[in-house]
Amino acid sequence: MRTITARLVMLVATAAIAPLLLYGLVSVRSLLTGTRESVMQGNRNVAQRAAEQVLRYVSTSTAILTAVAGDLRNTNLEAWQQERILRNYVLAFPEFREITLFDGTGRPLVSSHLTTPATVLPPSGRRRADDTYLSPVAIDDDLMPTTTATTRVSEIGAPDEWLVGAFDLMEIWRMVDGIRVGQHGYALILANDGRLIAHGNPDEKRRIARGENFVDHPLVRGRDVTVPVVSEFVRDDGVQVLAAAAPIADLGWTLIVEQPTSEAYGAAWQLVRQLTIAIVLALAATVTLGYLWGRSFIRPIAALMQGTRAIAAGHLDARVKIASHDEFGELGDSFNRMADRVIELQDDVRKQERQAVFGRIAAGLVHDLSHPIQNIANSSKLILKMADDEEYRATFKRTVEREFSAIRRVLDSLKNLARPIPLERFPVDVNRSVAEVVESMEPQARIAGVTLETRLATSLPRVEGDLFALSRVYRNLITNALQATPPGGRLTIGTAQVDDHVRVTFTDTGCGIPPDRVEAIFEDFATTKRSGLGLGLAVCKKIVEQLAGTITVTSVVGQGSTFSLMFTMLPDGELAPHLRASPPVGALETYEDTAGR
Repeated sequence: MRTITARLVMLVATAAIAPLLLYGLVSVRSLLTGTRESVMQGNRNVAQRAAEQVLRYVSTSTAILTAVAGDLRNTNLEAWQQERILRNYVLAFPEFREITLFDGTGRPLVSSHLTTPATVLPPSGRRRADDTYLSPVAIDDDLMPTTTATTRVSEIGAPDEWLVGAFDLMEIWRMVDGIRVGQHGYALILANDGRLIAHGNPDEKRRIARGENFVDHPLVRGRDVTVPVVSEFVRDDGVQVLAAAAPIADLGWTLIVEQPTSEAYGAAWQLVRQLTIAIVLALAATVTLGYLWGRSFIRPIAALMQGTRAIAAGHLDARVKIASHDEFGELGDSFNRMADRVIELQDDVRKQERQAVFGRIAAGLVHDLSHPIQNIANSSKLILKMADDEEYRATFKRTVEREFSAIRRVLDSLKNLARPIPLERFPVDVNRSVAEVVESMEPQARIAGVTLETRLATSLPRVEGDLFALSRVYRNLITNALQATPPGGRLTIGTAQVDDHVRVTFTDTGCGIPPDRVEAIFEDFATTKRSGLGLGLAVCKKIVEQLAGTITVTSVVGQGSTFSLMFTMLPDGELAPHLRASPPVGALETYEDTAGR
């Protein structure tokens, strides 16, 4: 029953759970893939917009410096006037810390600085599209990153004059500090040589002052960042991050946005956990419902099996109760009707068996009493004619006493049918017991037209046995042989000593026994004749075995059969040890029909 329930659960799991689980796995995979691509694209966009914002700031600053150069070009202003213009621009635009005008030799001409200018004319720089040159980022005396922009003031062909503006990168710092991705995602800017310019994480700003170089950063190592790049890697502090890098055009800088993957994919993982919990709960609910439904489906089958076992154990009053109104309910009603019908049939069988038992008892009585009564009747007819013959009167007396003794034993056996009595064991002269039975059976043999012949061995030892029981065996075997032998045939009864056994054989020239019936011929109710109950040979076998003997048969169809009885002989007339305490005759209740083979 558990197996069927398990199979039903597996069926439900295969039909319902497997598709749901597959759908869940595909959904989770699709969710993670889509979320990863979406987060990467979002961080890439953030890095790209931030890079454009920094570029706009620098471009605006260089545009201002270009405007200052235009104001100074070909104006023939005095030095103090030029200085006033430079100071006004520095005051108006905080992006500049200082603006200085140099000649071609690098000598400062005028400056917004009140004292000696802090800036110098850089030898070269990165040329921008607007003919502005940017110098590499450096750390000033205040441990702050700084850079300068240089633009030409003089016309081509005139003496060289260069305007140099020192940028204040604090505004870029504030700009980078404002770039946040989630709660723990920050931006940083690397110069073209890998030096850290700005970092949005307050805990990492000290690395700017130390002038740390990020040339080995996974997003810039060994590559020229000209397009936005997105990648995942583990930082030096052991945190796995999702990083997006975008180039800042014309500056050679790179802006990188880093965010821990635990935060970047946190919402997705939270959704995955919720989806997983929902799938697990759905699976558990499906399995539970499948199990409960399976038990409700199996319960009627279990009730039917229990009822079947009860009926098989003999409890015919057992009934099943199935409350459903489906096919199981109909099956339960059919089972109950079958059980009621079985009781009715059992009552009919008991009646028929009772009648059959009575018939077998009657047949057995007729069979067992017909021989003695017939012998007495024949002897009585002869005594009327030979009443004066003293020898025959003695024979008549012996015959009547023997047959009446047999009748009494039959009646005693019938009385003790329910309580079998033990066999009476004493030394038996086998030759004499055989001769007496043959003598009593001669009239029946003459009627059947069969010649009875005895071949008795001389000086035959005695055996332990019951004379009456052995006589019944002999009589049954002779009767069967006479019925199986056609007129003119012969039945030979012989005795012989074989080692320490005595053998009694009954050989007829009858029709024989088919080979397929030889093995079952000694079983109850087995017969080869058209009439009879088939108990005779079964009774013979039980009696012989109870006397510690054996009975066998050899037969050839059309030639005859030979039944052989083997008994252990008594040494010097003593009782055999294994026969001194014999159990009761269990076969006496089958004496009803001793004529069947």
